[in-house]
Order: sequence, then C-alpha cells, then structure tokens
Amino acid sequence: MKFGFHHAAIKAADFQKTLDFYLNGLGFKMVRDWSTPEKSACMIDIGDGGMLEIFSGGTTEAHEEEKWLHLAFSVDDPDAAYEAAIAAGATSHIAPKDMVIQAETPLPVRLAFVRGLNGELLEFFHEK
Repeated sequence: MKFGFHHAAIKAADFQKTLDFYLNGLGFKMVRDWSTPEKSACMIDIGDGGMLEIFSGGTTEAHEEEKWLHLAFSVDDPDAAYEAAIAAGATSHIAPKDMVIQAETPLPVRLAFVRGLNGELLEFFHEK
C-alpha cells in the first residue's frame, strides 16, 4: 500500500476573499472548481503535488476540537512568502526567524507564521 499527501481542506468565512488570498496573494493555481449557487468549493495547487481544498460556509472562530495545528508550506524564501501573505490580508503570528530544530541531527531552518483570512495558521518553512 502506498501513501502520500494529497490535500488539506478548510471552510472559508468569505470564500472569494480566501480564494483571492491563496491565488493572487500567495500565487497558488486553481486545479478545479465545483461551486454551485448554493455552495462554493474548489481545489488549488499549493506546490510539490499538494493541494488545498476550500469550501464556503466557515467562520473565523477556532474550535477546541480541531486537530489541525498548522499548514506548512516549503518555500525558498520565507521572508518573501511572509510579506506576500501580510500584503494579501494575513496577520503576523511569528515574523521570519532562523532557528535550529534540535533532533538526532539538528536541522537549521528559517520559518515564519501567519494567520490566514479564516484564522488558519500557515507556516512558511525553509531548510537551510
């Protein structure tokens, strides 16, 4: 049996603003849209074969029972990704910084976090 990451999904409080944030703010690409007059839904390519599915009908409230901690994007320039997200309407959570993740083999990284338009926590991650 083979496994691989396919997509994560969010419910957007404002579907069109959320779509604009990811497509125009971060530069992701539309894969498919199956919106109807009753609900909006689409899937966008976030790079490296991964996708983000966006549905209408969400809120900006975080619920205790949610298990999704954050969505991390592998990027070559966390500072540029962070600035693009802020310019597109995200709010800062952790400004770009260098750190070393202490493990058996320490991993030096540069990373940054923002809150997306629906309160989702997004990480821009670069291994050095």
